Amino acid sequence: MDLRLLSALEVLQARREAGELACEDRERALCSNACLLARALERTENHTPVFPDGQSVLAGLTVEEIGALAARWAQLRRRSDPGLDVSQTELEELKKNFAGPPLNGSDGGC
Repeated sequence: MDLRLLSALEVLQARREAGELACEDRERALCSNACLLARALERTENHTPVFPDGQSVLAGLTVEEIGALAARWAQLRRRSDPGLDVSQTELEELKKNFAGPPLNGSDGGC
């Protein structure tokens, strides 16, 4: 199995699914982790999901396994995030790479 980063939309979908699974507030963290893992866990050989949804993760893994895999996913996300510890030069380069071309007539402003 491999873990992959999720898009913002996938994280939002996982949160919504977790909200439907959790009956009480104290269940929300476990359900959230299960729903994230349903999207992030893939089979190494063909990159297909290991679980179809969060409920399947809850049925197929122990609480300890879900916690450990969720912690690994969080580490992967932190390693992939440039964070605030980048230099000013690196930050400017990131801005250039993510900024689109200026809009005509407004010099890029709103």
